[in-house]
Amino acid sequence: MTLLRDDDLSRAFDHASRTYDRLTALNPGYRTDLLRSARRLRLPREGAGLHILDLGCGTGASTRALLDAAPQARVTAVDASAGMLRRALAKPWSARVRFLHLTAEDVAAEAEGPFDAVFAAYLFRNVTDPDAVLKTVRTLLRPGGRLAVHEYSLSGLPVHRALWTAVCRGIIIPAGTLTGDRALYDHLWHSVLDFDTAPAFAGRLTGAGFTGVRVAPVAGWQTGIVHTFLARHGSTTAEERDR
Repeated sequence: MTLLRDDDLSRAFDHASRTYDRLTALNPGYRTDLLRSARRLRLPREGAGLHILDLGCGTGASTRALLDAAPQARVTAVDASAGMLRRALAKPWSARVRFLHLTAEDVAAEAEGPFDAVFAAYLFRNVTDPDAVLKTVRTLLRPGGRLAVHEYSLSGLPVHRALWTAVCRGIIIPAGTLTGDRALYDHLWHSVLDFDTAPAFAGRLTGAGFTGVRVAPVAGWQTGIVHTFLARHGSTTAEERDR
């Protein structure tokens, strides 16, 4: 299968946005795992005085996780899919949140940063050049700024690859077919199989210039399938580590 990319992928997400929240709600732990990854940023003082970028915010589930983890932070949430953003904007939000129809490159071009932290959920499998996006993200972070990537990235063990395929064939693709979005959920299946393993993506982060790279699994059935990747932009002072 040829993976969906760029405009084709955005259009697929636009169409799937009608039912996206209902389908993700079928995944046990979907929102709990996002919140766990957001909390792993360990933002101090409930995020007071901090500006966070939610990169690839979709319908806002990751944005909600960030606000639950850091309710005093200011959040700029961006996505390349206009349809997903419309669904996000239809929900109630704090005045500290704004949504923009932008890619990572657009955020950099429009000088929206720098940010104290970047959160990217389910994004990097879907970009054409993840190394280029990582380098852009690094430029968007303040020195010492924090990055959390929440992503489908298999452990590398055959059992996790087999489990992912079984779940896709038995649940995800049939459900997506019923909503008329089979192409997107076929893409989801294959994009995970084709993407970096967790150790490989950690190496990619280091190669992009991030420091202090750590990998943490999520709980439940997605252990070994979804991971949180944590990193920093450059070295940090003692004061920045305590922030």
